[in-house]
Amino acid sequence: MRRFTGDRLLVATHNRGKLEEIAHLLEPHRVAVVGAAEMNLPEPAETETTFIGNARIKAHAAARATRLPALADDSGISVDALDGAPGVHTADWAETGSGRDFEMAMRRVWDALQAKAAPEPRTARFTCTFVLAWPDGHDEVFEGEIPGRIVWPMRGDQGHGYDPIFQPEGYDLTFAEMDRWEKNRISHRARAFEKLVQVFDR
Repeated sequence: MRRFTGDRLLVATHNRGKLEEIAHLLEPHRVAVVGAAEMNLPEPAETETTFIGNARIKAHAAARATRLPALADDSGISVDALDGAPGVHTADWAETGSGRDFEMAMRRVWDALQAKAAPEPRTARFTCTFVLAWPDGHDEVFEGEIPGRIVWPMRGDQGHGYDPIFQPEGYDLTFAEMDRWEKNRISHRARAFEKLVQVFDR
């Protein structure tokens, strides 16, 4: 595994919340973080069919454009009875002409399961993939996953996205019913980050 030896990292996201979360997690490693928006970087088209593929597109595009090491992530929910959908199209399922509607997306998932008469438990998993790319083309990949099941009706008002219909394995609460610190401790992103931070250990 290649170690990160610099002191400045580009995070290839235009999402301010995600940028702040990653910057906070990297504070102990004395790494300065800059976001894609600050560098005026466009958002590349995510044309791959896997989380790793799309994270690689974003990380390598940012590293090439800035000559800085760049970190990108791709994440989503995959439902077993729907052959892994929505998967890399997790956000797309929520798209409308006027922004994203995740309540609509959750209903779409449930309606698809009902149409297939999928048996219980309706298993699913959240996946987060980080790719850290260097300007010379090298990259390292770190994946985190948390299994669970789809529940209905929607429960809870914490979290975001598909959290109200996802109940992680071993818990009675959905992600949206959990305190956000508890969710962040066990989430797919936390599990991926535990692997990622190894490259920053000096």
